[in-house]
Amino acid sequence: MAMLPSLFTGGGLDRMLEDMRRMQERIEQAFGTLAPTPVMRADWRPAIDVRETETGLVVTAELPGMTEQDVELTVEDDLLTIRGEKKTETVKDEKGWHVQERSYGAFSRTLQLPFSPKADAVTAEFTKGVLTVTVPKPPELAKPASRIAIKSGG
Repeated sequence: MAMLPSLFTGGGLDRMLEDMRRMQERIEQAFGTLAPTPVMRADWRPAIDVRETETGLVVTAELPGMTEQDVELTVEDDLLTIRGEKKTETVKDEKGWHVQERSYGAFSRTLQLPFSPKADAVTAEFTKGVLTVTVPKPPELAKPASRIAIKSGG
């Protein structure tokens, strides 16, 4: 049977935990409490899905914690741009160490569409933190494909 390391015998673990507690106290004295604070997330990008239907495209963007007032949607030629800013939310109760945080930051996502939609035909809906954009195909692209018969060469 293997012997337990000396760390776990003779009170070694207790001494180590006590040393860590003292080190944490010194850090808190030097820098204040270790309650985390929100940091600007410059790399935050919402998840986006694009689905093609018979009549066009459906784009969904996950924007948790945002409202339709936080989002701007533009169409220019074949580019669909979703911009917005996720705002910070912080609640602290220093005495009880209660902390609530949310990430925040500005974002911009531009998608190149396979066609140039008519801007007045594009619709958007915002429900429970999900933006759904419906981009209809222009009438000239919505025509059904014609099947062409293939003849045998001989």
